[in-house]
Amino acid sequence: MNHTAFSLVWLRNDLRVYDNQALFEACQSGLPVVALFIATPDSWQAHSMAPIKQDFIRRRVQQLGLELAALNIPLLAIEGSDYAAVPELMQQLIEAGAEALYGHNEYELRERLRDRKSSDIFARSGKACFWFDRKAVMPPGTILSKTGGIYQIFTPFKKTWLARLREVGIGCFPKPKALAETKLQLPELPLMKKGDGTSLAYAVDELLVLEQMRQFCRDKVAHYQAERDFPALQGTSSLSAYLAIGVVSAQQCISRLQLEAANDWDREKSGAAVWLSELVWRDFYHHILMAFPQLIKHKAFQKDTDGIVWPNNTKLFQAWCDGQTGYPIVDAAMRQLNQTGWMHNRLRMIVASFLVKDLHIDWRWGEQYFMSKLIDGDFAANNGGWQWAASTGTDAAPYFRIFNPVTQSERFDPDGVFIKRMLPELADVAKKQIHWPHPLPLWSDYVKPIVDHGKARLKTLELFHTVKKPQDVLDHE
Repeated sequence: MNHTAFSLVWLRNDLRVYDNQALFEACQSGLPVVALFIATPDSWQAHSMAPIKQDFIRRRVQQLGLELAALNIPLLAIEGSDYAAVPELMQQLIEAGAEALYGHNEYELRERLRDRKSSDIFARSGKACFWFDRKAVMPPGTILSKTGGIYQIFTPFKKTWLARLREVGIGCFPKPKALAETKLQLPELPLMKKGDGTSLAYAVDELLVLEQMRQFCRDKVAHYQAERDFPALQGTSSLSAYLAIGVVSAQQCISRLQLEAANDWDREKSGAAVWLSELVWRDFYHHILMAFPQLIKHKAFQKDTDGIVWPNNTKLFQAWCDGQTGYPIVDAAMRQLNQTGWMHNRLRMIVASFLVKDLHIDWRWGEQYFMSKLIDGDFAANNGGWQWAASTGTDAAPYFRIFNPVTQSERFDPDGVFIKRMLPELADVAKKQIHWPHPLPLWSDYVKPIVDHGKARLKTLELFHTVKKPQDVLDHE
């Protein structure tokens, strides 16, 4: 049977029509274009992907199918099982007429192996593969020290990153023009299943997401530096979930930021510059992941810290997971995560520090729990953040600087607005007591504190002193 030749675009964490280089280049090939998405729930489970994120992906793929159809690009949304099923599927598509494969690089080990196998199948059939690097704004390997090495500290990385941005600028790919309608004979494959609807609070229409990004850059980014650390405020962009699956790209965010905040985007400590810095952190962790793949294998960046023997009390861990520690800011944060699939960034630092340095539980337990719950879960950023908080990673907080959860609460939720929103059992507690409501009136059913912060802090120092040289001890408020 003669099949019409086509270019195949394999979509993964780039679920968008605008600024999609692989899609754009495929549409320049002169051939009809077929888009492919493969749901791999078994592999997702192996990565501890949160159910809410899986639902979000499935909903977005369905919507993307409609957006691509308007360009006369069919989307094959297929239900697979795991990455092992991908090679056979690629062979079927080659036999159906796929002349070339277009896609974006991914940085995790299993994904890179999967893509190499796919490339090999196309190569053995005499077909071309085109891989583009758009996950990071500055692809791994492009930001190097003067000696040609990988930066392991954020500040010099950022300085070089910003210099390169000023030198090369930022570019986004336009939405492809609609192609001529073509009848294609595509193989019968199992259709992707629908999700469970748990992510319905998140829009999946690309234009709506782009408008949200524009509004943030236009109306709110100026206040970002002043408001970003306060969980009771709507001070963040709320774009992390969309960045995680690629409904919007970091390049689009920076391009829009430069347009809307032309005089401020690189002015130190301006809201725009601070938000840009968060996007630079995202790149930094991608670069670290590519340079040090042992991080994928659950290894600490600072190898000596793998010698720490964590007590790992399972009852304390469960109390942390459930938001039942007796520390209001920690419990409110964990309930936000459990109920919504998202947690404010300042709270992520507080609860991570509490798990490791108050409860003395291996940071990997928390890292995995976050991935199992977060709609915006991204391995590089999640691993980097956890290792920073645990003082085991690159550019990590010194181990002797330990967040005090009560003073953090007083500073970043001073009126207890966020705490009361998430902990109804404390709704009537006075402002003076809300950060440390112990002892409570008899009528309250709020849990007693499961650990003494002062004593726990000393235990943390002992644990780190087993693998590091003692030094002056500071308490980070």
